[in-house]
Amino acid sequence: MILLKNINSPADLKLLNKTQLPQVCKELREFIIDVVSKNGGHFGASLGVIELTVALHYVFETPKDLIVWDVGHQAYGHKILTGRRDVFHTNRKKNGISGFPKIQESEYDTFGVGHSSTSIGACLGMSIASRLQNKNDKQHIAVIGDGALTGGQAFEALNHAGIENSNLIVILNDNCMSIDPNVGALKDYLLKISTSKTYNKMRNEIWDLLSKLSKIGDSTKNIVKKVENALKGILLKHSNYFESLNFRYFGPIDGHNLEQLESTLRDLKNIPGPKILHCLTTKGKGYNLAEKNQTKWHAPGLFDKDSGKINISLNTQNKYTKYQDVFGLSIIELAKKNKKIVGITPAMPSGSSLKYMMEEMPERAFDVGIAEQHAVTFAAGLAAQGLIPFCNIYSTFLQRGYDQLIHDVAIQNLHVIFCLDRAGLVGEDGATHQGVFDLAYLRCIPNMIIAAPLNELELRNLMYTAQVTKKPFAIRYPRGKGIKENWRAPFKELKVGQGQIINEGDEIAIISIGHIGNMIIEITDEFKSKNINIGHYDIRFLKPLDYELLHRILKKYKTIFTIEDGCLNGGMGSAIMEFKSDYNYINKTFRFGVPDKFIEHGSQEEQRKECGFDKKSIIHCIEKLIEQK
Repeated sequence: MILLKNINSPADLKLLNKTQLPQVCKELREFIIDVVSKNGGHFGASLGVIELTVALHYVFETPKDLIVWDVGHQAYGHKILTGRRDVFHTNRKKNGISGFPKIQESEYDTFGVGHSSTSIGACLGMSIASRLQNKNDKQHIAVIGDGALTGGQAFEALNHAGIENSNLIVILNDNCMSIDPNVGALKDYLLKISTSKTYNKMRNEIWDLLSKLSKIGDSTKNIVKKVENALKGILLKHSNYFESLNFRYFGPIDGHNLEQLESTLRDLKNIPGPKILHCLTTKGKGYNLAEKNQTKWHAPGLFDKDSGKINISLNTQNKYTKYQDVFGLSIIELAKKNKKIVGITPAMPSGSSLKYMMEEMPERAFDVGIAEQHAVTFAAGLAAQGLIPFCNIYSTFLQRGYDQLIHDVAIQNLHVIFCLDRAGLVGEDGATHQGVFDLAYLRCIPNMIIAAPLNELELRNLMYTAQVTKKPFAIRYPRGKGIKENWRAPFKELKVGQGQIINEGDEIAIISIGHIGNMIIEITDEFKSKNINIGHYDIRFLKPLDYELLHRILKKYKTIFTIEDGCLNGGMGSAIMEFKSDYNYINKTFRFGVPDKFIEHGSQEEQRKECGFDKKSIIHCIEKLIEQK
């Protein structure tokens, strides 16, 4: 590093001559490649906005001027230029910097993000706050990708922003990608804008006039106005959605042309009202393999930066199949037998593995874009007409469709099956992505069935059970791989609301739900080797609870442990405590799970240890109880 090593803030960047900025971009890109290849993290998104990041901090007066990054996958360059270069290697590690912008981490991180489509609304709020406080010299910039723009919240914010005379700049980072290729009419519309020579020639000519408005007199302004009116008919023919919302639209421009970016941003500073700058970029820019396979290189894990070889041995937990792939392959088997089954995902076909169904049965599998609310209501509409939708949404993202879950699915008791991937603690993505609230937020909803498989075979059987159970049905399962090598057994219907006995014990029993039960099996096996029998029961269904099994457990054992990979408030442990109270049981009970706080980034094992339900902590607690007796 020649220049980057001396940049500890945007003020240092501004000391450079414009001719030195391409070298900064080169060094910044190389630095990200070097660090992420060794430490992991999101990769392609930040490489695609290097020039834009440098231009933004060079032109604007951050942190006085406020930049909000949508989602935050693309904010690594921003972090490095704003004083976090020397700690960037701690990104996403326990006690290190966050993988996303975070208010508590830096004054340059103006808004915490992790879920998409929030930047425009947050930035609009900031701009109006500045107006109300007479801070009219502040700039407010939202950087949003074309994938995030498919989210309904982004459209809601655009609609509101158009009627507010606020100092707002929306930068549309258009690379035709989110994690997977973008879908829908908006993608096609942006493509038409970017390729229409007539439209862009027209817009550029008007732009040249409008950019001078703040520097010219009233008479010239009148001339410009007349030119605009005269061209109105032609512009209507090439109408622009953003301008229909009272945004001034500029672009599209090359998002890797640093000189054009810098001059354009300076022009936009002097134009009043809401504006949108459309930048065309390439995700993974500067790393050839990432440019060619953008989905694979969104977050590839550890890799050799020279050869591009991804370190499979370090990036995998074990040899077994991922839960997401078990879902993706099983739904195809079910759909071949049941013509009513359809699949839905909000922009995560690779992450959820619905991609397999989309390839084999494209007419029955739907990627609806980053639009969780729509995904849930769309599923409800399908179910209302007799189809059986499997709606695959990451646990943390279903939170965004909660009203629809209650209003459109549960109240109407519609047969929608929610497959909640990435449930429980998810590791390095941290607080914004933890799937720890689903058991609690689903349990309070009438008509819901809630289940969690112990392993991959149970996931298949729960999927089979769900498609023949005509009620709203949620199946939550974790990120990562399972424990069974041979999981492709014939489907079997499970009895709804029935748990299972894993191991009978003497005085202590552990009740678990879902994949975390495999850790309990290891624990009880260790105690067996010492001739100590610990009971273990997999409750399997949080709703309805297995009352018969719970009565049996509470009558037999003096001490009960409940262990769940979810929040303690309102989760499985709470349900069992309520059951105990209702039936006047007085067993000594210890609840283990995620405490009443947000769990930050780190490995899953580190997070379990922080929460107190890692293997060592559970064993220690049991041993202390045995010693006391």
